[in-house]
Amino acid sequence: MTGSLVDILIFAPLAPISGVILFWFLQLLFIESEKYFLSQIREKHIAFCRFTNFLGVFFQTICHALGYTVTGSGISEFYLSVHYGKVSPKRRREGFFEWFSNGFLFIGPFFIPSALLLLTLFFLIPEGFNFTIQQEYTFSESLINFGANLYTFSKSFIGFLVSIDLFHPAHIGFCILFLLIGLGIRPSYIKEEKREEKIDMLYDLKNIKNYLLHKPMYVLIFFIASYIFFYISFLLDVNWYLAFFSILGWLSIIAIISILITHLLIFMIKITDRIQSIWKYVPYIIVILSYIGMRILFLFIHIEYSRTLSILGMFIITIIGTWVILKRETNKFKTIGDMEILRDLDGSR
Repeated sequence: MTGSLVDILIFAPLAPISGVILFWFLQLLFIESEKYFLSQIREKHIAFCRFTNFLGVFFQTICHALGYTVTGSGISEFYLSVHYGKVSPKRRREGFFEWFSNGFLFIGPFFIPSALLLLTLFFLIPEGFNFTIQQEYTFSESLINFGANLYTFSKSFIGFLVSIDLFHPAHIGFCILFLLIGLGIRPSYIKEEKREEKIDMLYDLKNIKNYLLHKPMYVLIFFIASYIFFYISFLLDVNWYLAFFSILGWLSIIAIISILITHLLIFMIKITDRIQSIWKYVPYIIVILSYIGMRILFLFIHIEYSRTLSILGMFIITIIGTWVILKRETNKFKTIGDMEILRDLDGSR
């Protein structure tokens, strides 16, 4: 056994927990960024923003309902609207069960929607579900192995995304769910004009802080249970503890990447808003036609990584096509040549 006894017994269990908290905080920052960009397009796309609000409230309400189900409280009332969701338990339970079910409400939306994608990815990229075998049970070794598990999964996940087959029904379904989750992982929705309180990242953090400090004894019990779980894994020389928190890290990775992809969608909407005519819809048509064209091309030209090149070609053609349309529709000086001819004809110079 290497490493000091204090390191193994006190600090090593904190390594994967700190890693999960770090990636969760990064996820929260990207969520705030997404809400900001959505607010930028809200004036022209109220229906789209209301839909994203509904997704956010939907995931939050489903998580709360799941919390009542897991704790055995049951559900007597379930209400869902664009800006509000409510779940009432069939049987009111207090103490730890109430605190635990509220955890699904405040913390669940960050992880539970991503768990849906993780289940599908188990069948799509099974090679990404490998865990690093821990040789030393120290803080540094645990943190390194936690990062190695995240790297292995992220490499497989990103490799799948850049080579996804949009002609495959299962992959198309994954993309739809991927975008919906990217748009809906927002525990707090966009601030409405009629609402006086400020809805932002600090508002989320304040709710989570109040939730944790409301019953500090239960937070202590969580850490004690985590340490016991670590000691059992240590004594049996298995990866259960590290694997559990690595999966939580995977959920944050999935959420972060899905939010980044939805950033591209929102950015495209913002760019095409600068085109006033019917040409604003052409870039979306280019996305579809360019991908189909690239896939047909690679049916005749057999080349490695054809699906990846198809996606890359789709992005390049869409960017170029959007730039040409944007320049054509927004260039205020495109008639300067004709104006010079007219000035020559009327003898002004």
